[in-house]
Amino acid sequence: MTHKLMILPGDGIGPEVMAEIRKVLGWLESDAGIAFDIEEGLIGGASIDAHNDPLTNDTLEQCRKADAILLGAVGGPKWADVEYNIRPEAGLLKLRKELDLFANLRPALVFDALVDASSLKPDIVKGLDILIVRELTGGVYFGEPRGIEDIGNGQRRGFNTQTYTTSEIQRVGRVAFDLARKRSNKVTSCEKANVMESGKLWREEITALHGSEFNDIELEHMYADNCAMQLLRSPSQFDVIVTDNLFGDILSDEAAMLTGSLGMLPSASLGNPGSPGLYEPVHGSAPDIAGQGKANPLATILSLAMALRYSLNEGQTADQLEQAVQVVLNAGTRTPDIMAPNCIEVSTAAMGDALISQLQKSKAEAA
Repeated sequence: MTHKLMILPGDGIGPEVMAEIRKVLGWLESDAGIAFDIEEGLIGGASIDAHNDPLTNDTLEQCRKADAILLGAVGGPKWADVEYNIRPEAGLLKLRKELDLFANLRPALVFDALVDASSLKPDIVKGLDILIVRELTGGVYFGEPRGIEDIGNGQRRGFNTQTYTTSEIQRVGRVAFDLARKRSNKVTSCEKANVMESGKLWREEITALHGSEFNDIELEHMYADNCAMQLLRSPSQFDVIVTDNLFGDILSDEAAMLTGSLGMLPSASLGNPGSPGLYEPVHGSAPDIAGQGKANPLATILSLAMALRYSLNEGQTADQLEQAVQVVLNAGTRTPDIMAPNCIEVSTAAMGDALISQLQKSKAEAA
């Protein structure tokens, strides 16, 4: 089988980290016998520069035909003054919306070699393995009406609408429960049912879904602000957290920093069966270090591992890739964002080379 991939390097450090993905894909083809049909397109600021559009319809159609989409990053100060509807981030939102990628998976995994990099005490974060499932195509980011209006007397009002339906809540809840069955059988559902009708509906629908299809899974409800506190107080209490678009955006960034560096965190955005998944690092475009060889490519490489597992049915290869990352970190190889005493600081490209070397070594040992 040949896997069809769409690569969207994007902006900032996106092209640099995606270059390391190309290395890994090349190794998987030559040494692991996995065939890829790879196309590349523009998104975000790069697409604005070329087409005055953050995501063209042609690129969107190429994405529709792919088995998986690998994204670098979008955005940067260069495009700060463009019109709101064509800002770089609008391309990413369009891609998620048009492909109906409604479930965002954000793991927060603390590698043993990086436990001291967390801002929390090592005994609190050691062994941490949380998965946040964020609803991605509804809620306040997409609700209507929205806008800014003049209300007279020199006053203006900005407004957004938080809205969810039964089907939107249940489909992302189903993803969370299914994933929990493969992990530690616990789901924490987060909302603000005490002050928001949309939160009340969320709690009711998650409860109904649990009772009808997933009563073998432990379910707890938690207000989102309490969850934010508990992530810092005792993060190991969580397994799978499912929440809406706004709270998921905030909580997943908080959970990310428990691991010590955004440069280590992958993500996946999934839709209905048969739809291509979108895989991207959490770290963003980091324009301040773009072009300097300082970017950490491991989050992007771990995103590729998620693509192999969730979209390409190559779970064993995903395991091998993740294990190689662990070994490289244990050996003390570090990009600047995760540098520590007695470790070796390397460039973006050198980190990619170290990973390839470890993959090759593991293959030889297994032969």
